[in-house]
Amino acid sequence: MTSARAGVVVVGGGQAGHSVVSALRGAGYDGPVIVLADEPHLPYQRPPLSKKAHTEPDGIRVDLVPESFYRERDIELRLGDGVTALDTAARTVVTGTGTRVPYEHLVLATGARNHQLPVPGAELDGVHALRSLDDALTIGQALTTARDVVVVGGGFIGLELAQVAAARGADVTVVELADRLLSRAVSPQLQEHLRARHERSGVRILTGTGVQAIEGAGRVERVVTGRGMLPADLVVYGIGAAPRDELARDAGLAVDDGVLVDEQLRSITDPRISAVGDCARHPHPHADGLVRLESVQNATDQGALVGRRIAGSPAPYRSLPWFWSDQGDIRLQIAGLRTATDEVRVVPSDTPEKLAAYAFRDDRLVAVETLNWPAEHLAARRLLEQETPVCSADLAGATLGALARARRKAEVRT
Repeated sequence: MTSARAGVVVVGGGQAGHSVVSALRGAGYDGPVIVLADEPHLPYQRPPLSKKAHTEPDGIRVDLVPESFYRERDIELRLGDGVTALDTAARTVVTGTGTRVPYEHLVLATGARNHQLPVPGAELDGVHALRSLDDALTIGQALTTARDVVVVGGGFIGLELAQVAAARGADVTVVELADRLLSRAVSPQLQEHLRARHERSGVRILTGTGVQAIEGAGRVERVVTGRGMLPADLVVYGIGAAPRDELARDAGLAVDDGVLVDEQLRSITDPRISAVGDCARHPHPHADGLVRLESVQNATDQGALVGRRIAGSPAPYRSLPWFWSDQGDIRLQIAGLRTATDEVRVVPSDTPEKLAAYAFRDDRLVAVETLNWPAEHLAARRLLEQETPVCSADLAGATLGALARARRKAEVRT
């Protein structure tokens, strides 16, 4: 079976794919638009899955928009019928039901998949990874009775889940192979404060510790680590993700830790194919070389840019990367991209709960990490987006918010 007229086909029903089709129709594109999604659910928000879905496992709604949104905009949404192959010569995709769908423009918004936990016993009942809504509901139900929870991986999802489990009354241990939490995302200077706040909330943290095995008679009972045995009736792991770029690779598109795209997010192999979100590796003015970003901001902004480009308004992708993570009563926010060689200064606010780490490269501010300080995060985003130069001397005894206000006043006077 083949659909008749070619238009825009989006592979993937997540945040990035939704952003593409919203922008297409918003920019006046009037051709056929089809979304092909693996999951049977309406496109939904993923960030709440590790923060909120577990507290209301049967009642939470995370749909991005109601089903009527797609119907009213003449967007064909095919749920539970993912793509199994691309034929770039014929400009068609093949779905799991055997349908061949032609395209004029193809957008890959396939996201990422979790790394599997490579230890004996990872297949036992009570051992879970979190990626989908169904995963979140399963974990949420398990948390209603879990007493000893081991979280493998000290990244964003792991730390968010640890706080959710602790709030439900469980004894929680986070096991992280690296020597610190969030080793790739947060500066060592801020990480020390973040760890201390988790430990004050009752979460036990073991860094520099590997998981050797998970044991139990059909169901998890304990986790064997390099530092001893941990009792466990629930194990949740989050040890990173890999881009879902196999469709592109099998079709002969250039792939290297994601689909390789240009500054307008077009495949460098085939300009009628774009890639957005977690599966795309792209040039970025805030990065040194190509980068692949896993964040809602990136997925939303990239999807909107591609939708507008296809509708006739091309532009390079230059959005400032920013991230956030709610870990219990800890709100971690990051603006910009830091490298390991940047100089980092940690500055407390006028209250002990708020903290900021400023990263400088060649004495120019390039990234800001904050704990429980949303106003400073927003000031950082504004200054970095405007490419306003800020050096370390500018922050002597001042915050970014105060600096921005002073500069605005100076501009008014002149």
